[in-house]
Amino acid sequence: MTLSLTMAAVWALLANLLAMLPSKDNHWRRAYILIAIGIPLLGYVVYENGPWWGLGVLCAGMSVLRWPLVYLGRWLRGLGASTFGDKGD
Repeated sequence: MTLSLTMAAVWALLANLLAMLPSKDNHWRRAYILIAIGIPLLGYVVYENGPWWGLGVLCAGMSVLRWPLVYLGRWLRGLGASTFGDKGD
C-alpha cells in the first residue's frame, strides 16, 4: 500500500473516531478540518495512484462528510434559483 492510501485510511479512521465524540456545534468544526486535510490528500492519492483510486477515496470521503455535501447542494440550488430569477415553484 502506498503512502497516500495509508494516509487516506488514517484520515477515514480519524474521521470516524471524531464522529463518535460529542460536539456542541454538530461536528461542523471537525468537518471543516477534515475537508481542509482531505482535499490535498485526495490530490496526493490521484497523483500517486491514478484517477480510479482517487475516485474511490473521493466516494469514501463523501460518505463520511455527507451533511456538508447536502448543505452545499442546497446552497448551490438556491444560488442557481436566485441567479435565473426562479421563485422555487
